[in-house]
Amino acid sequence: MTVPTTHWTEVDSPVGPLLLTADPGTGALTSLSVPGQKGGRTVQEGWRHDPALFRAAEEQLAAYFAGELKEFQLELSTGGSEFRERVWAALDTVPYGATTTYGEIAARIGASRAAVRAVGGAIGANPLLIVRPCHRVIGADGSMTGYAGGLERKMRLLTLEGRLPGSSLF
Repeated sequence: MTVPTTHWTEVDSPVGPLLLTADPGTGALTSLSVPGQKGGRTVQEGWRHDPALFRAAEEQLAAYFAGELKEFQLELSTGGSEFRERVWAALDTVPYGATTTYGEIAARIGASRAAVRAVGGAIGANPLLIVRPCHRVIGADGSMTGYAGGLERKMRLLTLEGRLPGSSLF
């Protein structure tokens, strides 16, 4: 069985270059990574550079960073376990400018309080930074906890969304 070629492009952004990958058959976005991201993707031999496939994603990301877009309307395909997909779907419900906690995400998916660590692991494995807003998840005490893209990026994204005080960093 032949594995389909991954299509990719890179988009400039205020938080650094964004590497986007997509399923060539459906055009669905499969990942969005930033440099130095824990578990992030890097371009592999055999991947096909195809900027045209990502036009809608590029336009929506530009509008998001300009403060003009609050909700992405992109087809996503992540292929995680059933548990991870439930966690990621819960992330999609956290609105622009809001934050939630790991415990609240666990409660939304009907997971026990003991499952908070597993929820954190699923959030940390989110392959679609920014588009799937894992940056909106904070510690129960309001602290800026882990973010695969780095805490500085997390704080910049929350500042952009008006969640953190201070001047715009963009």
